[in-house]
Amino acid sequence: MESVGSGGFYVETLGCPKNQVDSDKLVGTLLADGMSPVDDAAEAELVVVNTCAFIEEARRESIDTILALSESRRPGARLVVTGCMAERYGSELAEELPEVDAVLGFGAPIAPQRTRIPVASVDLPNLDLLNLPRPASAAPWAYVKIAEGCNRSCGFCAIPSFRGPQRSRDIESILTEVSETGAREIVLVAQDLASFGTDRPSELGAGSIVPLVREVGQLVDRVRLLYLYPSDLDDALIDTVCDSGVPYFDLSLQHVSKPLLRAMRRWGDGQRFLDRIASIREREPDAAFRSNFIVGYPGETEDDHDQLLQFVEEAQLDWCGFFAYSREEGTHAASLDGVVDPELMSERLAELRALQDDITAERRDLLIGAEVEVLVDAEGEGRSFREAPEIDGVVRLPVGLAVGEIATVEIVDAEGPDLVAAGAGEG
Repeated sequence: MESVGSGGFYVETLGCPKNQVDSDKLVGTLLADGMSPVDDAAEAELVVVNTCAFIEEARRESIDTILALSESRRPGARLVVTGCMAERYGSELAEELPEVDAVLGFGAPIAPQRTRIPVASVDLPNLDLLNLPRPASAAPWAYVKIAEGCNRSCGFCAIPSFRGPQRSRDIESILTEVSETGAREIVLVAQDLASFGTDRPSELGAGSIVPLVREVGQLVDRVRLLYLYPSDLDDALIDTVCDSGVPYFDLSLQHVSKPLLRAMRRWGDGQRFLDRIASIREREPDAAFRSNFIVGYPGETEDDHDQLLQFVEEAQLDWCGFFAYSREEGTHAASLDGVVDPELMSERLAELRALQDDITAERRDLLIGAEVEVLVDAEGEGRSFREAPEIDGVVRLPVGLAVGEIATVEIVDAEGPDLVAAGAGEG
C-alpha cells in the first residue's frame, strides 16, 4: 500500500462491536502509513465511515451519517465508505452517493489521500482484517474478534451472505492481539462465538472456546463473552464463564415461541431457556444475563407475543434488547407470509420494553448496599462484571480513581440502569 503521508484521518464506526474491531484494524493500517487520528471529521484529510447493514434502521443511520460527514468535511478531504453496507451494496452505493470518493469491501486498503478512486469502483478485499495488528486500546477494555462469518442459516439474517462462512483464528494470534491491546478487560466477539474452532476440526475443533477463554484469562483481569448461541452453552462453557470472574451470559435467544423459533430456523423454546438460566443461577447466584429478541417476525401471533412477555417476567434478565423485525432480501423470512402490521409491532415493542425497564431497575435496586469490584473506564465512571461496555448501564464513581484501576466500592443508589457508588460526584 502506498504511503498516505502525514495527514489526519477520522473513522466513524456504526453497528456492533465486531465492526469496532474492524475499525481498530483499519486505524492500525492508517497509523502504519504515517497518518494521525483527529477528533473532528472537519479537520481530517481522510474520513472513513464503517457502515452497518444488519437491519433497515441501521442502513438508514449509515446513509444519514455518510451524508452528514460529507457536508461537514473540509474542502478536498476524501470520504471513504467501508464495512457491511459497502460489502453488501457496494455498486449501488457507489452509483447513488456521488459524494463518496470510494466504496471499499472488507479488507480493501484505503488508498492514499491524493489518489481519487472512481465512484463506481468497488475494490476486492486483499487485506486480512481478522489477523491484522492493531494499536493499543485507548480504554482499559478492548473487543477482540476471534472468528469471522457464520455457518448458521437463521431465517432473518443476511450476515452469512456478505460475511461468508465461519473462519476461526488460531489461538496464538488471538493471544498476541490480546497482549497488544494493553487492556485489563477483553471482550471476545464473533458472529457465533461458542462455535469457535468447529470450522477447523483438525487444529481446533468443537469446544475450543473453553481453553481459549482460560488462556485469555491468564493474560488479563477480565474476559467477557458476547453473543452465545443457546444450544452451544454446555456445562464446560458455563463452568468456564463462572470461573472466569465475569459470570456474564449474553444469550442469543431471539424469541421463545417454539413454532416461531422453528420458522426462524433457530433452536430451543422458552422452557428450555428458563431451565438453562435457572441451572446457571444455581451454580452462580450472582450471574448476570443479557439477551435480544425480535418482535414482529412473520407469523408472530398474539399468543407468541404473550409467551415472550411471560418469559421476560419469569426470566428476570438483567438486560434485554427488543428489535422490530426487518425484512432482508435473500433471507428465508423474506418469503414468509403473516407479515405483522408495523403499528402492532410498535405496540408489542413498547409493552416489552416497559416491562424490561422495570425489571432492570428492580435488579439494580437489589445491589444497593453491596460492595462491588469495578474497572474504572473514565473519570467518575466504571463497570462491574454485570455491565458490558457500551451496551449496559455503568457505575458512577468518586472522582479521583485512576482510569484503568480496579477498585472496590459500595453501591448507595441506583438510577434506572446505572448504579451510584459512595462518594460519586465528590472530588
